[in-house]
Amino acid sequence: MDFSQLLAEKTNTIINKWVIAVRKDGNIESADKLPYTAIKNHLPDVLEAMVTVLSKLQGNDVKSIVTASWQHGVLRATQGFDPAEIVREYHLLRSIILETIEVDLLQGTPAQIIRAIRLIDTVIDEAIARCFNSYFEERLRELKQLYSSLMLHNEELNRLVSANEDYLSHLAHELKNPLSSIISYSNLFLREQREQIRENNDYTNLEHIERVLRNGRYLLRLINDILEISRYDAGKIRPNPTAVDVRALIFNVYEMLEPLAREKSLQLVIDCDRAPLQIFTDALQLQQIVTNIVSNAIRYTESGRIIVLCQELESQRCAIAISDTGIGIAPENQVQIFEPYFRVGSSDKSYVPGSTGLGLAIVSRLVKILQGEIKLVSEVGVGSTFTVIFPLEIKV
Repeated sequence: MDFSQLLAEKTNTIINKWVIAVRKDGNIESADKLPYTAIKNHLPDVLEAMVTVLSKLQGNDVKSIVTASWQHGVLRATQGFDPAEIVREYHLLRSIILETIEVDLLQGTPAQIIRAIRLIDTVIDEAIARCFNSYFEERLRELKQLYSSLMLHNEELNRLVSANEDYLSHLAHELKNPLSSIISYSNLFLREQREQIRENNDYTNLEHIERVLRNGRYLLRLINDILEISRYDAGKIRPNPTAVDVRALIFNVYEMLEPLAREKSLQLVIDCDRAPLQIFTDALQLQQIVTNIVSNAIRYTESGRIIVLCQELESQRCAIAISDTGIGIAPENQVQIFEPYFRVGSSDKSYVPGSTGLGLAIVSRLVKILQGEIKLVSEVGVGSTFTVIFPLEIKV
């Protein structure tokens, strides 16, 4: 019995039954909105290849199905099918073919039946394999296109970000000059008002001027910090190493910030007994690191003391540890505090007034420039210790 001829005669019946089965199958959702022709696509070619394989003249030659199943896989990939849906539709095809030719198939000899079923299975398996290969190659092609597109978009975003940073940096510079002028004239006007107050005891204007001056200084500090962050992120900050007396540097910071600590009745303690006599680093950046951490400690401490400890370590390193008895930092915030604009809150306020949220972000960047690292140990309600560890001599 020539089952190839039988399959050829019933091809249209098989295709119609198969399309109906695919539409009804709840596991092939991608076919729900496809028209009849889109579901059918290359199936006639697959069946024609199967007819060729079942023909006694062709024997077990399955090469004729390669093109048909390959095209089927490409199309299913573009239609959004997933691999499980493709396997499912081929499973339905196998069932419908056997169901359609079952009556005629049973009229053959056992050897003929076994040969026909074996060849049908072989063709279906080969079709699935070829279909999957083309499906995944099409998916890989789409992925490469997507990757290329994302790379282009990323480059464009980087360009826009860089342009925006340049714009913000320029804007900040433009704001600095008039703001500095406002602060200078406010200082002058404030001194004149104080002279007049001695005569008429009217403090109203003085309070307004002091408020303007206070907010102006805060805004100027914020602009300076933004410029500092922008310069670092743009790679424009480079260390200028020189021989530095680290003890003298720390005492300079002490003399600058001790009045702020005294205003809050805080004790500022310096311990440099074990500090190295000299280090080779960028003095300005190191002083900025210590100043920012100590001023932060003063801002977030209401009572107690702040200790600045400097000591030489092994392996040609030096450590400066600043400890306070302030509000402390919760564990979940101990990484975020080095991110720009993140501010730690106190128990009754969202954050401490006067904080820009940029001080520690600047510190972390400057520490990297000095080839060091910064560590934090903190407990809420007890206090914090920031330890900066850096080499005695930075490598240029």
